[in-house]
Formats: sequence, C-alpha cells, structure tokens
Amino acid sequence: MENKFGKIKAVLFDLDGTLYLDGVIIGNADKTLDILRKKGVKIVFLTNNSSCTDDEYGKKLARLNLYKQGDFICSSLTVAAEVMKEDKKVGKIYPLATGEVTRYLLKKGYNIANKGEEYTADTVLLTFDKELSYDKIVIANRLIAGGARYIATHPDKVCPAKYCSIPDAGSFIALFKESNGRDPDIIIGKPYPYMAEYVAQKLSTDNEYMLMVGDRLYTDMAFGINAGLKTALVLSGETTFNDYEKSGIKVDAVIKSVDELAEYF
Repeated sequence: MENKFGKIKAVLFDLDGTLYLDGVIIGNADKTLDILRKKGVKIVFLTNNSSCTDDEYGKKLARLNLYKQGDFICSSLTVAAEVMKEDKKVGKIYPLATGEVTRYLLKKGYNIANKGEEYTADTVLLTFDKELSYDKIVIANRLIAGGARYIATHPDKVCPAKYCSIPDAGSFIALFKESNGRDPDIIIGKPYPYMAEYVAQKLSTDNEYMLMVGDRLYTDMAFGINAGLKTALVLSGETTFNDYEKSGIKVDAVIKSVDELAEYF
C-alpha cells in the first residue's frame, strides 16, 4: 500500500462528498492534506460545482482549514471561461448563473446580455445556478431552441447534501433536452478532459503524475481514467462499495475517506 502513489506530484481533490459535506469537513481531511504537503505533493481543489467563483471557494476552504498558501483551485467555471476565450462562436452571453458568477464573467471581459436585451445573446452558458428562476429558464430555452451556442460547465445531475441530494446542472441539461431537444455543444467539467488539460498546463506536469480523488464514479473516476490520471475512489459521498463493484469501473484505490489516503504515499 505504501508508496503506491509515490511518484504523484499533484493530487486533484473533488470537494463535495470528498473533503466536506454540507460545509462540514469529512473526518480529518485537513490533517491528511498537511501530510501530503510535507511530502512535496501539490494540492489541487478540483470541482465541477460552478455556483461559486474560485475566490469564494478559497475563502470557504480556508475557513475549513483545508486551503493553504501554494494550493491551487480549479472549477469548471474557471475552465469554461478559458475555453470560451478560444471559441470564435461565443459572442454575447446569456448566463444561467448566480449574480456573483455573472460579475466574475464581466470582470473576465465577457459581453453579458443586459436586462431587456436577453434575446440578443448568441450564447447560453449554463452553470449551477442556485438563483435559477422560471423566467431565466424560459429565456434560455428560447435561445437554445433558436440555435444559440450552448455551453454547460458540468454534467452532474445532483449535488450531495446532508438530507438528500439537490438538483445540479445535469438536471438543468435534462430539462432543456426535454423542452427543446438539444444537448450542450460543449460540456466542460468532469468526466470531460478540459480540466485535466488546464491543470497539467498550469502546473507544468504530465497527467501520469496526477491523482484524482473523488466520490463519484461517472464524473470523478471516469474523468481520471479518461485523462490518464491515477484514481482513488472515496466512499464518503455518493458511491458505495456495492456501487463500485457493480459499475465495472476499475480504479487504483478504494478508500473509506480521505483520511486513509496518506497511507499510499
């Protein structure tokens, strides 16, 4: 078990269900991260959740004693913003996003449709919008049905929560599929490769030296496998061991929680 991940230079941690749940840290995850840092491993907080900006995540992770100087935060929102820079089809954007996320996009220099000019947008960006309203749904649906560029930050159907999972961006994708027949032109987050490419470039490392740690088979683990990363499944969130055995997916390690991870280094 020891040194199984000895060549790993960066560990990419999912957040919800892996490091914390409903804002409460899982086990002694903070102490595990400190052990990895002392071993010279780069800590990367990697999340599909696009309801917050990286700055907001940094503050939250710091409050939980998880984020330390030198760590790296990467969300599907961050990578979506980078991908859209290179997409010549993206012009004026109608974001399904919180006010904070919309302000983030404005600071990034994106042309955001103002109130009253929503239907002049040529691109719909679907994020995990926790301020979603029916009016927003109607506007986005009309734009998508009319052929607008359609980009989603991630495909997660639900977000883990204490009492029961809550609808996430994947549920919104399903809603629009039912109402207008279209799937997104691009989906950024796990299990798609965009985030791995972004992190590898930022850290100047190769995928084979990165480890993905998460609680979901079809996003976290599929992402790691698709991108050629090492993989460690934690059973502290969505997936049970029975789910793993039935899935046919093969990962490099299955652990109860992040608390056990340091034993592999």
